[in-house]
Amino acid sequence: MAIPARRRFALAVLVTALLAACAPASSPASVGPSGLPSPAPSSSAAPDASAGPTIGPPSPSPVAFGSPSSGGPAIPDFSHITLIVFENKEASAVIGNSAAPYFNHLASTYGLATNETAVGHPSQPNYLALASGSTDGVTDDGLHDLNERSVFDEIEASGRTWQVAAQNDHPGCFTGALASGGPDGPGTYARKHNPAISFTAISRHPARCARIGDLHGFDPAAAAFSWVVPNLCNSMHDCSTATGDAWLASFLPAVLANPAYQSNGLVLITFDEGSTGVGGGGRVATIVISPLGKPAFRSGIAHDHYSLLHTIQVAWGLPCLAHACAANDLREFFR
Repeated sequence: MAIPARRRFALAVLVTALLAACAPASSPASVGPSGLPSPAPSSSAAPDASAGPTIGPPSPSPVAFGSPSSGGPAIPDFSHITLIVFENKEASAVIGNSAAPYFNHLASTYGLATNETAVGHPSQPNYLALASGSTDGVTDDGLHDLNERSVFDEIEASGRTWQVAAQNDHPGCFTGALASGGPDGPGTYARKHNPAISFTAISRHPARCARIGDLHGFDPAAAAFSWVVPNLCNSMHDCSTATGDAWLASFLPAVLANPAYQSNGLVLITFDEGSTGVGGGGRVATIVISPLGKPAFRSGIAHDHYSLLHTIQVAWGLPCLAHACAANDLREFFR
């Protein structure tokens, strides 16, 4: 006998209720701190607010200056690091200047920090800041013998090696203010541009200060860390921007062709100070070159010389020094 439609509907409801009672209980929704269900995880992570602002031309809201960088890629463990320091040019006098075609080629091909500043005036305090994380109380370009710890000590303690290649320097732990000639040819070396010789832990130990030499026969692979000091002319201190640019164009290609660089190396090019008081010592052009770097990349994040030192320390797991401990680093330049 056919079942009336009303009874068929009642039976369907009853069967549905019995099946629901027998089904396993579902997991409760995740509850967030507010007491509301937490949203389901997305297949793509939301942007990390700690990664800092979008990098590009100088940003109106850069990473907080003076605080360590957070988020973003880790700084690589570079095989070799070469630092080259030029003299006394505001970034605007170099970047975009037709007298510096090689600098501008590097800046457009590799990484350029558009908002890095020196820490003061005159020259020597900036070199000490790059080497020790502090100006060490020095406010002039005089001769100083400092009992302070430096990045050279840290590099050595880590089992790595270092060298300073100072154009026209004299061998044999020379501590004079100036030197000229020698195997590097015409030109003048200035001690104030070579911070290593001002630290007594180096200058009073012949085996250590023997790592400071002239530029003749420079080997980029001879040490893990190389600090290159052009003479007073080629650094743009006494000569033109065009002269310094031409010297860099003659010097750097051999460094970039060397396996020490090509095997995950890093070259940092900066200026000791600018011509203004921006940030304490003027805005300086800083170029970041590495096979591990982002090509044709510009960063407007605020940095200074302590940031550059901190980058080296983070890359190699070295202890921080003085003001470098609170500085950010240049991690945004690396993939």
